[in-house]
Amino acid sequence: MSPRSGSTSEPYGLWGRSFRPFFLGLSVHASLSIPLWAWIWLGAAPAPGWLMPIWWHGHEMIFGLVAAAIAGFLLTAAPVWTGGPALTGAPLAALFGLWVAGRLAFAAAGFLPLWLVAWVDGAFLPAVAVAAMRTLRGSGQRHNQALVGIVLMLACTNFAMHLEALGLTSGVAGRALRFAVDLVIVLILVIAGRITPAFTRNAFRRDGIERTVHAWPMLDGVTIGAAAGLALAGLGTGRSLVSGALAVVAGLATAVRLAGWQPGATRTDPLLWSLHAGSGWLVAGLLLVGISDLGGPVPHTVGLHALTAGAIGTTVLAVMTRVGLGHTGRPLELPRGMVACYGLVHLGAIARVVAAFFVGEAYAFLLTVSAVSWAAAFGLFALRYAPILTTPRPDGRPG
Repeated sequence: MSPRSGSTSEPYGLWGRSFRPFFLGLSVHASLSIPLWAWIWLGAAPAPGWLMPIWWHGHEMIFGLVAAAIAGFLLTAAPVWTGGPALTGAPLAALFGLWVAGRLAFAAAGFLPLWLVAWVDGAFLPAVAVAAMRTLRGSGQRHNQALVGIVLMLACTNFAMHLEALGLTSGVAGRALRFAVDLVIVLILVIAGRITPAFTRNAFRRDGIERTVHAWPMLDGVTIGAAAGLALAGLGTGRSLVSGALAVVAGLATAVRLAGWQPGATRTDPLLWSLHAGSGWLVAGLLLVGISDLGGPVPHTVGLHALTAGAIGTTVLAVMTRVGLGHTGRPLELPRGMVACYGLVHLGAIARVVAAFFVGEAYAFLLTVSAVSWAAAFGLFALRYAPILTTPRPDGRPG
């Protein structure tokens, strides 16, 4: 029975799979919240009444934008990995509504009671973990269940920030936020190690490119282990020689791994080179963090923004553009004008990284360029992909 003939057995359109509402929602959120933050930072708008303004910004990037990306990807991929039930229909709408409620609560921070903001926002990631375990339960895939563990650790760091906002702790919010960033980098390294070489092999086979895409499990272990060690070192002792050494090891291992995936042969396929470019930002960000932590002449925000605006931003956008096509039954061909989307997010990341080396008007200009470029990239995605994400698959299948 087709989706237009009245069948209610399987949801179609927006609530057909988790990536649909979450990818659309986070792109709208990014296109609005980043310019708002720039206005706040430049003194053109008042700061929300929640902790330090810089922590409000960081929170909304990690626990707003990135959390939605994790939910959209994990709850879409888990049924593919295991054959388990997908989250669809009313339960998916309720989960998405919880994410939206968290963003509205943060927008009203200072007007709403902070305990209410904490509970509304803090409930989302545990709910994502429960939904993921519903699919993964009984699969025996412990490596996938470990991803749920990362989601729960992110939930704990979120609550740690809220506890400080409530005045129940002190001196933990900044370190918790940085730990959350490092956890997201570990998660991206894990996911990139799965999808990037696999997609690259498939594309080479399809296009008749005679290149060998290398996969070295031991190198994957070194890469992810060093990044996890970096996260723990930063949580335990802050930025130090230990965290610097671990960041350098993770960066070099990521560079070798990326080289084995043959990035130079992907330049004619935007859906593919965008994923490789995200890993390139991982290399740059980890090495810059290492240089800074080891006492090199690099401001600490340079590596941080190479990882966040660079690696996280470009990888999220690359995954969304690809998943938004493949999981809606469409050919893997970017809609017209979407290569500009990649260019804008990279421009935004470069401007944000370079801004750390300037002051005064030059800094304000680069911050504005970064905010406008980032917002335009995600806004363009929202405009071009909204019809794709909100309508049934053209082949009539659920999803």
